[in-house]
Amino acid sequence: MALIDNLKWRYATKKMNGQPVPKEKLDYILEAARFAPSSSGLQPYRLFVISNRSLLEKIRAISFNQSQITDCSHLLVWAAWDRYSYERISDVLLKTSQERGLPDDTADEYKNMLWGLYEPLDQEWHRNHSARQAYISFGLAIAAAAEQKVDATPMEGFDSAQLDELLGLGPLGLKSTIILPLGYRDEQGDWLVNLKKVRTPKEEFITELV
Repeated sequence: MALIDNLKWRYATKKMNGQPVPKEKLDYILEAARFAPSSSGLQPYRLFVISNRSLLEKIRAISFNQSQITDCSHLLVWAAWDRYSYERISDVLLKTSQERGLPDDTADEYKNMLWGLYEPLDQEWHRNHSARQAYISFGLAIAAAAEQKVDATPMEGFDSAQLDELLGLGPLGLKSTIILPLGYRDEQGDWLVNLKKVRTPKEEFITELV
């Protein structure tokens, strides 16, 4: 039940106190994000870890002035592939085969099948699909942060185009998807800290088909 207890402890922290997150805790959270499952194991996203205060100030300005961005210890930014390509898929599957000590052509049939499915689809579908994979990693990072008793605030409220420009994501074929400030709650300044966590009741949320 430890995971459930940790998820009950966490909340979308509204005010952070600026205290730094120890490196070992940060590394643990990042590893949880890295080991998240993804479709076909492609991991079509990258994770940026930002602690530069000047850069955080600029990001806050394009994120509805949310104070957690500058009061946090580190800001995590998930940036998803802007589209799939034969080369990107080939590169990941080749590296996987090599890491497993398998012949380079082991995944060729699967690669061609996968690209045959993806190629006819438009770029919006590609972006949405890769972003959904990033969200899986994001969710595990939140859970890992709760386990480490590190506060985190999921944020979609930012200007993605401006953030892409700030981080130079366009030339990398990436698009910012979601951001997560990590830090510690300001017990005195956060209006949400002591309010009851509310979720849809189990009997409404879950439908069992037997």
